[in-house]
Amino acid sequence: MIKIFSTDKVRTLDQYTIQNEPISSIDLVERAATTFTSEFCRRYSKQNRIIVFAGQGNNGADALAIARLLTEAGYRVESFLFNPTMQLTPDCEQNKQRLLQTPNTKFTEVAKGNFHAPELGIQDIVIDGLFGSGLNRPLTGGFAGIVNYINQSEATVVSIDIPSGLFGEDNSQNDPNAIIQADLTLSFAFPKLAFFFPENTKFVGEWKVLDIFIHPDGIASTPTSFALIEEMDIAGVFQPRDRFSHKGTYGHSLLIAGSRGKFGAALLSAQGCLRSGAGLLTVHIPQRGEQIVQTAFPEAMIELDPNMEHFSSISNTQSYAAIGIGPGLGTHPESAKALELLLRSTEKPMVIDADALNMIAANEHLLKLIPTRSILTPHPKEFDRLAGESPNAYKRLLKAKDFAEKHQICVVLKGAYTAICTAAGKIYLNKSGNPGMATAGSGDVLTGIILGLLSQGMEPETAAVAGVHLHGTAGDLASKFHSEESMIASDIISMLGKAFKQIK
Repeated sequence: MIKIFSTDKVRTLDQYTIQNEPISSIDLVERAATTFTSEFCRRYSKQNRIIVFAGQGNNGADALAIARLLTEAGYRVESFLFNPTMQLTPDCEQNKQRLLQTPNTKFTEVAKGNFHAPELGIQDIVIDGLFGSGLNRPLTGGFAGIVNYINQSEATVVSIDIPSGLFGEDNSQNDPNAIIQADLTLSFAFPKLAFFFPENTKFVGEWKVLDIFIHPDGIASTPTSFALIEEMDIAGVFQPRDRFSHKGTYGHSLLIAGSRGKFGAALLSAQGCLRSGAGLLTVHIPQRGEQIVQTAFPEAMIELDPNMEHFSSISNTQSYAAIGIGPGLGTHPESAKALELLLRSTEKPMVIDADALNMIAANEHLLKLIPTRSILTPHPKEFDRLAGESPNAYKRLLKAKDFAEKHQICVVLKGAYTAICTAAGKIYLNKSGNPGMATAGSGDVLTGIILGLLSQGMEPETAAVAGVHLHGTAGDLASKFHSEESMIASDIISMLGKAFKQIK
Protein backbone atom coordinates (compact mmCIF):
# COMPACT_ATOMS: atom_id res chain seq x y z
CA MET A 1 0.00 0.00 0.00
CA ILE A 2 1.07 3.57 -0.64
CA LYS A 3 1.35 5.46 2.60
CA ILE A 4 -0.27 8.89 2.66
CA PHE A 5 1.54 11.34 4.92
CA SER A 6 0.61 14.71 6.30
CA THR A 7 2.56 17.56 4.72
CA ASP A 8 4.77 18.06 7.77
CA LYS A 9 5.83 14.40 7.61
CA VAL A 10 6.58 14.72 3.88
CA ARG A 11 9.07 17.48 4.67
CA THR A 12 10.62 15.25 7.33
CA LEU A 13 10.95 12.43 4.79
CA ASP A 14 12.64 14.78 2.32
CA GLN A 15 15.20 15.61 5.00
CA TYR A 16 15.63 11.95 5.88
CA THR A 17 16.38 11.18 2.23
CA ILE A 18 18.86 14.06 2.00
CA GLN A 19 20.70 12.85 5.09
CA ASN A 20 20.58 9.10 4.58
CA GLU A 21 20.80 8.48 0.84
CA PRO A 22 22.73 10.81 0.97
CA ILE A 23 21.80 13.42 -1.63
CA SER A 24 22.04 17.18 -1.60
CA SER A 25 18.86 19.21 -1.43
CA ILE A 26 19.49 20.79 -4.83
CA ASP A 27 20.01 17.34 -6.38
CA LEU A 28 16.74 16.10 -4.91
CA VAL A 29 15.04 19.10 -6.52
CA GLU A 30 16.71 18.18 -9.80
CA ARG A 31 15.49 14.59 -9.49
CA ALA A 32 11.93 15.77 -8.90
CA ALA A 33 12.12 18.27 -11.77
CA THR A 34 13.49 15.64 -14.16
CA THR A 35 10.67 13.25 -13.27
CA PHE A 36 8.07 15.99 -13.71
CA THR A 37 9.55 17.06 -17.04
CA SER A 38 9.53 13.51 -18.37
CA GLU A 39 5.82 13.14 -17.56
CA PHE A 40 5.05 16.60 -18.95
CA CYS A 41 6.82 15.89 -22.25
CA ARG A 42 4.91 12.63 -22.59
CA ARG A 43 1.61 14.53 -22.38
CA TYR A 44 2.15 17.89 -24.08
CA SER A 45 3.41 19.02 -27.47
CA LYS A 46 6.17 21.49 -28.23
CA GLN A 47 3.57 23.42 -30.22
CA ASN A 48 2.21 24.81 -26.94
CA ARG A 49 3.65 27.87 -25.28
CA ILE A 50 4.66 27.12 -21.67
CA ILE A 51 4.33 29.80 -18.98
CA VAL A 52 5.95 28.94 -15.65
CA PHE A 53 4.90 30.79 -12.51
CA ALA A 54 7.38 30.25 -9.67
CA GLY A 55 7.30 31.37 -6.04
CA GLN A 56 10.09 32.13 -3.61
CA GLY A 57 10.23 28.76 -1.88
CA ASN A 58 11.14 25.21 -2.75
CA ASN A 59 8.08 24.77 -4.98
CA GLY A 60 9.48 27.70 -6.93
CA ALA A 61 12.85 25.92 -7.04
CA ASP A 62 11.13 22.94 -8.66
CA ALA A 63 9.38 25.25 -11.13
CA LEU A 64 12.58 27.01 -12.21
CA ALA A 65 14.38 23.69 -12.65
CA ILE A 66 11.47 22.44 -14.77
CA ALA A 67 11.55 25.64 -16.84
CA ARG A 68 15.25 25.04 -17.57
CA LEU A 69 14.76 21.38 -18.48
CA LEU A 70 11.83 22.17 -20.78
CA THR A 71 13.80 24.96 -22.46
CA GLU A 72 16.67 22.54 -23.04
CA ALA A 73 14.17 20.06 -24.47
CA GLY A 74 13.08 22.59 -27.10
CA TYR A 75 9.85 23.90 -25.59
CA ARG A 76 8.94 27.60 -25.82
CA VAL A 77 9.08 28.60 -22.16
CA GLU A 78 8.46 31.92 -20.44
CA SER A 79 9.21 32.02 -16.71
CA PHE A 80 7.99 34.45 -14.05
CA LEU A 81 9.56 34.34 -10.59
CA PHE A 82 7.51 36.20 -7.98
CA ASN A 83 9.89 37.55 -5.36
CA PRO A 84 8.20 40.46 -3.54
CA THR A 85 10.45 40.25 -0.47
CA MET A 86 13.60 39.74 -2.56
CA GLN A 87 14.46 36.67 -0.51
CA LEU A 88 14.61 33.22 -2.10
CA THR A 89 15.33 29.85 -0.52
CA PRO A 90 18.84 28.58 -1.36
CA ASP A 91 17.53 25.97 -3.83
CA CYS A 92 15.30 28.53 -5.51
CA GLU A 93 18.19 31.00 -5.84
CA GLN A 94 20.48 28.33 -7.28
CA ASN A 95 17.90 27.23 -9.84
CA LYS A 96 17.27 30.84 -10.79
CA GLN A 97 20.99 31.19 -11.62
CA ARG A 98 20.99 27.92 -13.57
CA LEU A 99 18.00 29.08 -15.60
CA LEU A 100 19.62 32.45 -16.35
CA GLN A 101 22.66 30.60 -17.74
CA THR A 102 20.51 28.49 -20.09
CA PRO A 103 20.41 29.59 -23.76
CA ASN A 104 17.06 30.88 -25.12
CA THR A 105 15.75 31.58 -21.63
CA LYS A 106 12.85 34.01 -21.26
CA PHE A 107 12.83 34.98 -17.59
CA THR A 108 11.18 37.77 -15.59
CA GLU A 109 11.67 38.34 -11.89
CA VAL A 110 8.66 40.10 -10.42
CA ALA A 111 9.10 42.35 -7.42
CA LYS A 112 6.38 44.62 -6.04
CA GLY A 113 4.34 46.39 -8.67
CA ASN A 114 6.21 45.41 -11.83
CA PHE A 115 4.18 42.45 -13.10
CA HIS A 116 2.92 42.76 -16.65
CA ALA A 117 0.78 39.68 -17.05
CA PRO A 118 1.18 37.69 -20.26
CA GLU A 119 -1.96 37.04 -22.23
CA LEU A 120 -3.00 33.44 -21.68
CA GLY A 121 -4.83 31.64 -24.48
CA ILE A 122 -6.38 28.25 -24.96
CA GLN A 123 -3.19 26.88 -26.55
CA ASP A 124 -1.01 27.91 -23.59
CA ILE A 125 0.03 25.71 -20.69
CA VAL A 126 0.63 27.25 -17.28
CA ILE A 127 2.96 25.39 -14.92
CA ASP A 128 1.96 26.39 -11.41
CA GLY A 129 4.90 26.46 -8.99
CA LEU A 130 3.89 29.36 -6.76
CA PHE A 131 3.37 27.53 -3.47
CA GLY A 132 3.82 23.94 -2.33
CA SER A 133 2.38 21.73 0.37
CA GLY A 134 3.92 23.73 3.22
CA LEU A 135 1.33 26.48 2.91
CA ASN A 136 -0.75 26.92 6.08
CA ARG A 137 -2.77 30.10 5.51
CA PRO A 138 -4.96 31.35 2.64
CA LEU A 139 -3.33 33.34 -0.12
CA THR A 140 -4.06 37.05 -0.08
CA GLY A 141 -3.02 40.22 -1.91
CA GLY A 142 -0.92 39.91 -5.02
CA PHE A 143 -0.59 36.13 -4.92
CA ALA A 144 -4.39 35.74 -4.65
CA GLY A 145 -4.63 38.08 -7.63
CA ILE A 146 -2.24 35.92 -9.68
CA VAL A 147 -4.24 32.82 -8.82
CA ASN A 148 -7.46 34.54 -9.88
CA TYR A 149 -5.83 35.68 -13.13
CA ILE A 150 -4.69 32.15 -13.98
CA ASN A 151 -8.06 30.63 -13.08
CA GLN A 152 -9.94 33.07 -15.32
CA SER A 153 -7.77 32.23 -18.32
CA GLU A 154 -8.45 29.49 -20.88
CA ALA A 155 -4.96 28.05 -20.48
CA THR A 156 -4.34 24.47 -19.36
CA VAL A 157 -2.92 24.47 -15.83
CA VAL A 158 -0.45 21.88 -14.53
CA SER A 159 0.43 22.15 -10.84
CA ILE A 160 3.70 21.00 -9.34
CA ASP A 161 3.11 18.69 -6.34
CA ILE A 162 -0.09 20.46 -5.19
CA PRO A 163 -2.20 23.34 -6.58
CA SER A 164 -0.99 26.63 -5.13
CA GLY A 165 -3.20 27.79 -2.28
CA LEU A 166 -4.52 24.31 -1.44
CA PHE A 167 -3.68 22.92 2.02
CA GLY A 168 -2.53 19.33 2.14
CA GLU A 169 -5.23 18.13 4.54
CA ASP A 170 -7.92 20.36 6.04
CA ASN A 171 -9.20 23.20 3.85
CA SER A 172 -12.19 24.16 5.97
CA GLN A 173 -10.56 27.50 6.85
CA ASN A 174 -9.19 28.13 3.37
CA ASP A 175 -10.37 30.66 0.78
CA PRO A 176 -11.62 28.71 -2.28
CA ASN A 177 -11.23 31.84 -4.42
CA ALA A 178 -7.48 31.87 -3.75
CA ILE A 179 -6.63 28.33 -4.90
CA ILE A 180 -5.33 27.35 -8.34
CA GLN A 181 -7.81 25.31 -10.37
CA ALA A 182 -5.48 22.81 -12.02
CA ASP A 183 -6.31 20.53 -14.91
CA LEU A 184 -3.50 18.19 -13.84
CA THR A 185 -1.53 17.86 -10.60
CA LEU A 186 1.73 15.91 -10.68
CA SER A 187 2.48 15.11 -7.05
CA PHE A 188 5.89 14.03 -5.79
CA ALA A 189 6.31 10.71 -3.95
CA PHE A 190 2.88 10.57 -2.28
CA PRO A 191 -0.65 11.78 -2.95
CA LYS A 192 -1.87 14.51 -0.64
CA LEU A 193 -4.85 13.66 1.54
CA ALA A 194 -6.71 16.68 0.16
CA PHE A 195 -6.80 15.02 -3.27
CA PHE A 196 -9.37 12.47 -2.07
CA PHE A 197 -12.14 14.90 -1.09
CA PRO A 198 -14.92 15.92 -3.52
CA GLU A 199 -14.79 19.60 -2.57
CA ASN A 200 -11.19 19.77 -3.85
CA THR A 201 -11.74 18.13 -7.24
CA LYS A 202 -12.04 21.45 -9.05
CA PHE A 203 -8.63 22.47 -7.71
CA VAL A 204 -6.71 19.23 -8.17
CA GLY A 205 -8.13 18.03 -11.50
CA GLU A 206 -6.55 14.80 -12.69
CA TRP A 207 -3.69 13.78 -10.43
CA LYS A 208 -0.76 11.41 -10.68
CA VAL A 209 1.99 10.51 -8.23
CA LEU A 210 5.57 10.68 -9.51
CA ASP A 211 8.19 8.52 -7.81
CA ILE A 212 11.21 10.57 -6.76
CA PHE A 213 12.76 7.76 -4.70
CA ILE A 214 12.26 8.98 -1.17
CA HIS A 215 14.37 6.78 1.12
CA PRO A 216 12.45 3.52 1.77
CA ASP A 217 13.70 3.24 5.36
CA GLY A 218 12.24 6.65 6.11
CA ILE A 219 8.90 5.66 4.60
CA ALA A 220 8.82 2.37 6.52
CA SER A 221 9.65 3.95 9.87
CA THR A 222 7.32 6.95 9.63
CA PRO A 223 3.85 6.22 11.04
CA THR A 224 0.63 7.35 9.39
CA SER A 225 -3.02 6.37 9.69
CA PHE A 226 -3.66 6.70 5.95
CA ALA A 227 -2.82 4.42 3.02
CA LEU A 228 -3.90 4.01 -0.60
CA ILE A 229 -4.86 0.48 -1.64
CA GLU A 230 -3.02 -1.03 -4.58
CA GLU A 231 -4.07 -4.11 -6.54
CA MET A 232 -0.97 -6.03 -5.45
CA ASP A 233 -2.12 -5.64 -1.84
CA ILE A 234 -5.32 -7.51 -2.62
CA ALA A 235 -3.85 -10.23 -4.83
CA GLY A 236 -2.55 -12.28 -1.89
CA VAL A 237 -5.95 -12.24 -0.16
CA PHE A 238 -7.50 -14.60 -2.71
CA GLN A 239 -5.70 -17.90 -2.24
CA PRO A 240 -6.08 -20.95 -4.53
CA ARG A 241 -8.88 -23.26 -3.46
CA ASP A 242 -8.17 -26.71 -2.06
CA ARG A 243 -9.18 -29.46 -4.49
CA PHE A 244 -10.94 -31.32 -1.65
CA SER A 245 -12.89 -28.34 -0.36
CA HIS A 246 -16.70 -28.24 -0.44
CA LYS A 247 -19.42 -25.60 -0.12
CA GLY A 248 -19.24 -25.74 3.65
CA THR A 249 -15.57 -24.77 3.49
CA TYR A 250 -16.48 -21.33 2.22
CA GLY A 251 -19.03 -20.31 4.79
CA HIS A 252 -22.79 -19.98 5.09
CA SER A 253 -24.01 -16.39 4.79
CA LEU A 254 -27.31 -15.00 6.05
CA LEU A 255 -28.66 -11.98 4.20
CA ILE A 256 -31.68 -10.15 5.65
CA ALA A 257 -33.05 -7.92 2.93
CA GLY A 258 -35.99 -6.82 0.86
CA SER A 259 -39.47 -5.44 1.43
CA ARG A 260 -42.44 -4.72 -0.77
CA GLY A 261 -41.20 -2.98 -3.91
CA LYS A 262 -37.53 -3.50 -2.98
CA PHE A 263 -36.77 -7.15 -3.64
CA GLY A 264 -34.37 -6.12 -6.39
CA ALA A 265 -31.97 -4.90 -3.71
CA ALA A 266 -32.11 -8.29 -2.02
CA LEU A 267 -31.40 -10.03 -5.33
CA LEU A 268 -28.43 -7.83 -6.19
CA SER A 269 -26.90 -8.27 -2.76
CA ALA A 270 -27.48 -12.03 -2.83
CA GLN A 271 -25.83 -12.37 -6.22
CA GLY A 272 -22.87 -10.27 -5.05
CA CYS A 273 -22.48 -12.57 -2.04
CA LEU A 274 -22.34 -15.87 -3.93
CA ARG A 275 -20.32 -14.38 -6.81
CA SER A 276 -17.67 -13.33 -4.28
CA GLY A 277 -17.15 -16.93 -3.25
CA ALA A 278 -19.45 -17.75 -0.33
CA GLY A 279 -20.29 -21.45 -0.23
CA LEU A 280 -23.90 -21.13 0.92
CA LEU A 281 -26.36 -18.28 1.19
CA THR A 282 -29.72 -18.03 2.92
CA VAL A 283 -31.76 -14.93 2.12
CA HIS A 284 -34.32 -13.94 4.75
CA ILE A 285 -37.13 -12.07 2.99
CA PRO A 286 -40.80 -11.21 3.57
CA GLN A 287 -43.20 -13.77 2.15
CA ARG A 288 -44.21 -11.60 -0.79
CA GLY A 289 -40.72 -11.97 -2.27
CA GLU A 290 -40.49 -15.77 -2.30
CA GLN A 291 -41.38 -16.35 -5.93
CA ILE A 292 -39.33 -13.36 -7.11
CA VAL A 293 -36.09 -14.37 -5.42
CA GLN A 294 -36.46 -18.14 -5.85
CA THR A 295 -37.14 -17.78 -9.58
CA ALA A 296 -34.54 -15.11 -10.33
CA PHE A 297 -31.75 -16.61 -8.24
CA PRO A 298 -32.18 -20.33 -7.58
CA GLU A 299 -28.67 -20.68 -6.14
CA ALA A 300 -29.78 -18.94 -2.94
CA MET A 301 -31.82 -20.62 -0.23
CA ILE A 302 -34.83 -18.77 1.14
CA GLU A 303 -35.99 -18.21 4.72
CA LEU A 304 -39.40 -16.57 4.84
CA ASP A 305 -40.30 -13.93 7.39
CA PRO A 306 -43.69 -14.35 9.12
CA ASN A 307 -44.72 -11.01 7.63
CA MET A 308 -45.83 -10.64 4.02
CA GLU A 309 -44.42 -7.15 3.45
CA HIS A 310 -41.45 -6.43 5.70
CA PHE A 311 -38.83 -7.84 8.06
CA SER A 312 -40.37 -8.63 11.43
CA SER A 313 -38.39 -11.41 13.10
CA ILE A 314 -35.48 -13.77 12.66
CA SER A 315 -34.90 -17.37 13.72
CA ASN A 316 -31.67 -18.78 15.21
CA THR A 317 -28.53 -17.34 13.61
CA GLN A 318 -25.92 -19.61 15.19
CA SER A 319 -25.33 -21.73 12.09
CA TYR A 320 -24.22 -18.79 9.95
CA ALA A 321 -20.64 -17.59 9.51
CA ALA A 322 -21.68 -13.96 9.03
CA ILE A 323 -24.84 -11.89 8.69
CA GLY A 324 -25.69 -9.08 6.28
CA ILE A 325 -28.67 -6.80 6.75
CA GLY A 326 -30.13 -3.72 5.15
CA PRO A 327 -30.55 -3.75 1.34
CA GLY A 328 -34.14 -2.86 0.48
CA LEU A 329 -35.20 -3.61 4.07
CA GLY A 330 -37.45 -0.61 4.68
CA THR A 331 -37.79 1.15 8.03
CA HIS A 332 -41.08 -0.18 9.40
CA PRO A 333 -41.26 0.11 13.24
CA GLU A 334 -41.66 -3.66 13.44
CA SER A 335 -38.44 -4.03 11.43
CA ALA A 336 -36.63 -1.77 13.88
CA LYS A 337 -37.75 -4.00 16.76
CA ALA A 338 -36.61 -7.11 14.90
CA LEU A 339 -33.26 -5.49 14.19
CA GLU A 340 -32.82 -4.77 17.89
CA LEU A 341 -33.61 -8.39 18.79
CA LEU A 342 -31.10 -9.56 16.21
CA LEU A 343 -28.36 -7.27 17.54
CA ARG A 344 -29.04 -8.44 21.09
CA SER A 345 -29.00 -12.12 20.16
CA THR A 346 -25.92 -12.50 17.98
CA GLU A 347 -22.19 -12.03 18.34
CA LYS A 348 -21.53 -12.95 14.71
CA PRO A 349 -19.79 -10.28 12.61
CA MET A 350 -22.33 -8.36 10.56
CA VAL A 351 -22.38 -6.26 7.43
CA ILE A 352 -24.87 -3.46 8.06
CA ASP A 353 -26.09 -1.26 5.22
CA ALA A 354 -28.83 1.00 3.90
CA ASP A 355 -32.12 0.89 5.83
CA ALA A 356 -30.54 -1.04 8.71
CA LEU A 357 -28.21 1.94 9.17
CA ASN A 358 -31.13 4.35 8.95
CA MET A 359 -33.00 2.45 11.67
CA ILE A 360 -29.90 2.49 13.89
CA ALA A 361 -29.56 6.24 13.29
CA ALA A 362 -33.18 6.72 14.35
CA ASN A 363 -32.71 4.55 17.46
CA GLU A 364 -29.33 5.56 18.88
CA HIS A 365 -29.33 2.94 21.63
CA LEU A 366 -28.88 0.31 18.91
CA LEU A 367 -25.34 1.56 18.24
CA LYS A 368 -24.07 0.00 21.45
CA LEU A 369 -25.57 -3.36 20.46
CA ILE A 370 -23.65 -3.75 17.19
CA PRO A 371 -21.30 -6.75 17.53
CA THR A 372 -17.64 -5.81 17.54
CA ARG A 373 -15.81 -6.63 14.31
CA SER A 374 -18.90 -5.74 12.29
CA ILE A 375 -18.74 -3.70 9.09
CA LEU A 376 -20.94 -0.67 8.41
CA THR A 377 -21.20 0.52 4.80
CA PRO A 378 -22.78 4.02 4.81
CA HIS A 379 -22.71 6.62 2.09
CA PRO A 380 -21.93 10.13 3.42
CA LYS A 381 -25.52 11.10 4.23
CA GLU A 382 -26.17 7.80 6.00
CA PHE A 383 -23.03 8.33 8.06
CA ASP A 384 -24.10 11.88 8.91
CA ARG A 385 -27.36 10.46 10.26
CA LEU A 386 -25.38 8.05 12.42
CA ALA A 387 -22.67 10.36 13.72
CA GLY A 388 -23.87 13.91 13.07
CA GLU A 389 -23.29 16.24 10.16
CA SER A 390 -19.79 17.34 9.10
CA PRO A 391 -18.86 20.59 7.34
CA ASN A 392 -16.73 18.83 4.74
CA ALA A 393 -15.38 15.45 3.64
CA TYR A 394 -12.14 15.80 5.62
CA LYS A 395 -13.98 16.32 8.90
CA ARG A 396 -16.36 13.48 8.05
CA LEU A 397 -13.42 11.13 7.43
CA LEU A 398 -11.86 11.94 10.79
CA LYS A 399 -15.24 11.45 12.44
CA ALA A 400 -15.58 8.04 10.76
CA LYS A 401 -12.12 7.10 12.03
CA ASP A 402 -13.09 8.01 15.60
CA PHE A 403 -16.47 6.29 15.22
CA ALA A 404 -14.84 3.02 14.10
CA GLU A 405 -12.35 3.11 16.98
CA LYS A 406 -14.99 3.96 19.58
CA HIS A 407 -17.38 1.17 18.58
CA GLN A 408 -14.64 -1.32 17.57
CA ILE A 409 -16.14 -1.81 14.13
CA CYS A 410 -15.14 -1.17 10.54
CA VAL A 411 -16.73 1.77 8.70
CA VAL A 412 -16.78 1.68 4.90
CA LEU A 413 -17.45 5.29 3.97
CA LYS A 414 -18.57 5.03 0.36
CA GLY A 415 -17.64 7.53 -2.34
CA ALA A 416 -15.31 8.19 -5.27
CA TYR A 417 -12.42 7.13 -3.03
CA THR A 418 -14.18 4.81 -0.60
CA ALA A 419 -12.49 4.95 2.82
CA ILE A 420 -12.26 1.87 5.03
CA CYS A 421 -11.84 2.99 8.65
CA THR A 422 -10.78 0.20 10.98
CA ALA A 423 -11.20 -0.44 14.69
CA ALA A 424 -7.44 0.03 15.05
CA GLY A 425 -7.58 3.59 13.70
CA LYS A 426 -6.27 2.89 10.19
CA ILE A 427 -7.83 4.42 7.08
CA TYR A 428 -7.47 2.70 3.71
CA LEU A 429 -8.50 4.66 0.62
CA ASN A 430 -9.59 2.84 -2.52
CA LYS A 431 -8.93 4.15 -6.03
CA SER A 432 -10.65 1.47 -8.13
CA GLY A 433 -14.11 2.29 -9.47
CA ASN A 434 -15.62 5.00 -11.66
CA PRO A 435 -18.64 7.34 -11.91
CA GLY A 436 -20.63 4.69 -13.79
CA MET A 437 -21.02 2.93 -10.43
CA ALA A 438 -23.20 5.81 -9.23
CA THR A 439 -26.27 3.77 -10.08
CA ALA A 440 -29.13 2.18 -8.16
CA GLY A 441 -28.11 -1.07 -6.49
CA SER A 442 -24.35 -0.62 -6.64
CA GLY A 443 -24.14 -0.37 -2.86
CA ASP A 444 -26.31 -3.47 -2.46
CA VAL A 445 -23.81 -5.41 -4.57
CA LEU A 446 -20.97 -4.17 -2.35
CA THR A 447 -22.81 -5.35 0.78
CA GLY A 448 -23.15 -8.80 -0.74
CA ILE A 449 -19.51 -8.97 -1.78
CA ILE A 450 -18.22 -8.03 1.67
CA LEU A 451 -20.65 -10.47 3.30
CA GLY A 452 -19.41 -13.26 1.04
CA LEU A 453 -15.77 -12.58 1.88
CA LEU A 454 -16.50 -12.24 5.60
CA SER A 455 -18.33 -15.58 5.56
CA GLN A 456 -15.24 -17.25 4.15
CA GLY A 457 -13.36 -16.49 7.33
CA MET A 458 -11.60 -13.26 6.41
CA GLU A 459 -10.92 -10.74 9.13
CA PRO A 460 -13.36 -7.82 8.91
CA GLU A 461 -10.65 -5.35 7.90
CA THR A 462 -9.46 -7.68 5.13
CA ALA A 463 -12.99 -8.44 3.92
CA ALA A 464 -13.84 -4.73 3.79
CA VAL A 465 -10.66 -3.65 2.00
CA ALA A 466 -10.67 -6.57 -0.46
CA GLY A 467 -14.43 -6.28 -1.04
CA VAL A 468 -14.29 -2.57 -1.82
CA HIS A 469 -11.38 -3.02 -4.22
CA LEU A 470 -12.98 -6.04 -5.91
CA HIS A 471 -16.25 -4.14 -6.31
CA GLY A 472 -14.43 -1.17 -7.86
CA THR A 473 -12.37 -3.37 -10.19
CA ALA A 474 -15.52 -5.12 -11.43
CA GLY A 475 -17.04 -1.68 -11.98
CA ASP A 476 -14.03 -0.57 -14.01
CA LEU A 477 -14.28 -3.66 -16.21
CA ALA A 478 -18.02 -3.09 -16.63
CA SER A 479 -17.50 0.53 -17.65
CA LYS A 480 -15.10 -0.52 -20.41
CA PHE A 481 -17.70 -2.93 -21.78
CA HIS A 482 -20.90 -0.93 -21.27
CA SER A 483 -19.68 2.71 -20.82
CA GLU A 484 -20.12 4.68 -17.61
CA GLU A 485 -23.43 6.11 -18.76
CA SER A 486 -25.01 2.73 -19.56
CA MET A 487 -23.85 0.75 -16.53
CA ILE A 488 -26.32 -0.82 -14.11
CA ALA A 489 -25.58 -2.66 -10.89
CA SER A 490 -25.97 -6.13 -12.37
CA ASP A 491 -23.16 -5.29 -14.81
CA ILE A 492 -20.83 -5.07 -11.81
CA ILE A 493 -21.90 -8.57 -10.72
CA SER A 494 -21.34 -9.94 -14.22
CA MET A 495 -17.73 -8.73 -14.12
CA LEU A 496 -16.81 -10.13 -10.70
CA GLY A 497 -15.26 -13.25 -12.21
CA LYS A 498 -13.02 -11.20 -14.49
CA ALA A 499 -12.16 -8.92 -11.57
CA PHE A 500 -11.00 -11.92 -9.51
CA LYS A 501 -8.84 -13.07 -12.42
CA GLN A 502 -7.32 -9.64 -12.93
CA ILE A 503 -6.48 -9.19 -9.26
CA LYS A 504 -5.11 -12.70 -8.82
